[in-house]
Amino acid sequence: MKIIFKNIRIIDPELNLDEINSIVINNGIIEKIGEINQEDVTEAQLFEMDGKTISAGFFDMHVHLREPGREDEETVKTGSLAAMDGGFTGIACMPNTDPAIDSAEVVEFILNKGKGQVVDVYPIGAVTKERKGESLSPILELIEAGVVALSDDGVAVKTSKMMRNALEYSKEYNIPIIEHCEDSSLSEGAMNEGATSTMLGLPALPSVSEDIIVNRDLLLAEYTKSKLHIAHISTKNAVELVRNAKKRGVNVTSEVTPHHFSLTEDSLKTYDTNYKMSPPLRSKEDLEAILEGLKDGTIDCIATDHAPHSIEEKEVEFIYAPNGIIGLETSVGLVFSELLHKKVLDLNQIVNKMAINPRKVLNLPIPKFKVGEKANFTIFDTEMIWTVEVSKFKSKSKNSPFNKKLLTGKAIGVINNNKFYYNGKTIF
Repeated sequence: MKIIFKNIRIIDPELNLDEINSIVINNGIIEKIGEINQEDVTEAQLFEMDGKTISAGFFDMHVHLREPGREDEETVKTGSLAAMDGGFTGIACMPNTDPAIDSAEVVEFILNKGKGQVVDVYPIGAVTKERKGESLSPILELIEAGVVALSDDGVAVKTSKMMRNALEYSKEYNIPIIEHCEDSSLSEGAMNEGATSTMLGLPALPSVSEDIIVNRDLLLAEYTKSKLHIAHISTKNAVELVRNAKKRGVNVTSEVTPHHFSLTEDSLKTYDTNYKMSPPLRSKEDLEAILEGLKDGTIDCIATDHAPHSIEEKEVEFIYAPNGIIGLETSVGLVFSELLHKKVLDLNQIVNKMAINPRKVLNLPIPKFKVGEKANFTIFDTEMIWTVEVSKFKSKSKNSPFNKKLLTGKAIGVINNNKFYYNGKTIF
């Protein structure tokens, strides 16, 4: 299949490219970038792209697909469809499934389930067996099977000794440990600790719970000279700890979710369980620190922490509801609305944090706009105004706090693996 994107803005920070041009793609490979002639148009499907932008395909490095174990909430296939609809061409799925991703068999199961999709699916293996923190998973076996990182996400690696061992093993294979930073002895709460939690009468989780584990792991990464990635950073102090560690030369990267740069603990005043997540929504001061961390590069990536839950699980008293929200189909709109249009980040910075840096962290190839390269791209309209309609999502679950929210900017298409999805339709 031959297609032409005519007069589209091309953004490629890796090539220092920002221009309006036309692209010819034939059987999934870039055939031409430049002025289109009659020969190019022959037997090609032409798409007029005035006002649209194309970049390397967006990549979400923190997604929960729930399969195996909770296929009623999400599957590899439905999660991939949600990612496709949200503008992603690649996702990395976390290991807190049942069974956990702690064996080659589970890795191969997920990889097989992910075949044939527009979206590439990369499993992340568990650091410890069953994520219990008692003994290391068979790390070499997991890497050879195809994992791109290691994490006990949902909990922090239990002890400093275990984390040190994991970092030293991972260093041998140059893959990151992705850490959910939360001190379990301080984590028995339903929301962020502060004046709002007191007013609402909810058990609270102090921000220092995150800061303690961030600090522990930064020290261990510095000591072992290993690769550490801080997942869903959410506190002012954690941002500052990572900033200072980077200045010291620690091999650390970090990510933030759209809900942590767009919402605060004040959202919980309605007791809506769709605002309950881990880490919890923090204070306005924490949010402002996150925005500063995004600006100065302390925070490298934007990831959704897409966490599907059934309606029955979420429709309970606030303290009993599970943590987490879905995010694949609202992420791009929130990034454009909250960061681009509010002049927190420019488009190059956004593409870096949404497409380039996640792949760098995971040692994956970065799509480029060069003749002969595979087409792996996201198409978006930064000015498109749309309303979130959770009922129309491709995700199996609907637990989003952003239903009916008006957003400006949307992903409208993805092309990858010689498959093209555009304006809500599969073209080929």
